[in-house]
Amino acid sequence: QVQLVESGGGLVQAGGSLRLSCTASGRSFRSYVMGWFRQAPGKERASVAAIRWSSGSTYYADAVKGRFTISRDNAKNMVYLQMNSLKPEDTANYYCAAAVDRGMIVAALGSYDYWGRGTQVTVAS
Repeated sequence: QVQLVESGGGLVQAGGSLRLSCTASGRSFRSYVMGWFRQAPGKERASVAAIRWSSGSTYYADAVKGRFTISRDNAKNMVYLQMNSLKPEDTANYYCAAAVDRGMIVAALGSYDYWGRGTQVTVAS
């Protein structure tokens, strides 16, 4: 049974940093794309970053480029999202997701097959 569990969310002041973790279990994720999404109240869920597990190639949404870094740990089967220079508009529930790797990074919500339950990030101004 595939399971994705996020952790690391919390309350932080603007300009601060947080590192989110996603523990993936239930299968090998070597042939998957792992993504981070976020959803703020009243807004649609949107892609933040993604990484191809096999190659390590990455994608970032424009809003987070230069501030967020996605990475994975093969040995621990974990994916991370390092978030620096946080802004109040980064406040959202952050979700980890997995998509079958079909040869390219995907950011579209509908491409992802498995989802975690989310972790809340709140950035105070």
